[in-house]
Amino acid sequence: MRPVGERAFLIDLTDAQERRRVDAALRRTSVDGVVEHVPAATTVLVRCTDPDAVAGVAAAVRALDLTEEAHGNATSDVVELRVRYDGADLDWVAEHLGIDADEVVSRHTGQLWTVEFAGFMPGFGYLIGSDGGLTVPRRESPRTRIPAGSVALAGDFTGLYPRSSPGGWQLIGMSDVDLWNADRTPPAVLVPGTRVRFVEEDR
Repeated sequence: MRPVGERAFLIDLTDAQERRRVDAALRRTSVDGVVEHVPAATTVLVRCTDPDAVAGVAAAVRALDLTEEAHGNATSDVVELRVRYDGADLDWVAEHLGIDADEVVSRHTGQLWTVEFAGFMPGFGYLIGSDGGLTVPRRESPRTRIPAGSVALAGDFTGLYPRSSPGGWQLIGMSDVDLWNADRTPPAVLVPGTRVRFVEEDR
């Protein structure tokens, strides 16, 4: 654990599996003095109510039960997202992986994805698949504008752009889902722990 300012600390973990356990434990356990916690790839940031609460919160976090049996999956329901697989990089992804475009779609729709953490912009979730098989690099030259709703791949992750922005991920499709709405509770569809299955629409 490392201090971050006067009211927070960062838990630096060995791998994503350990981070999942800490994230799940914090979401299921009410710890006095915690304002919020923010998971990332292998870290969890814990923000506290005031500087005096930090030591007690850190001790409580160290005492959490992190066994998989105690916490299981973060979210039981599966969110289905419909996708038109007509992205500008679909054929490139297929060629890079040594398969055809239909197989890319089959791999994307044929496995369960989990939101590991959120970032980059409000509503953007980084999802990891249960079966893998779609690992691709980012584009060498990022695009200056990615349309809202774009479904993309980069590294081991898939993600959906909540609004138009620059981006360097490989575009494989488009979804009409409203990923971020400040008038909704919670505002984001893809919060950490959410499980997602992609469903193909007609191309």
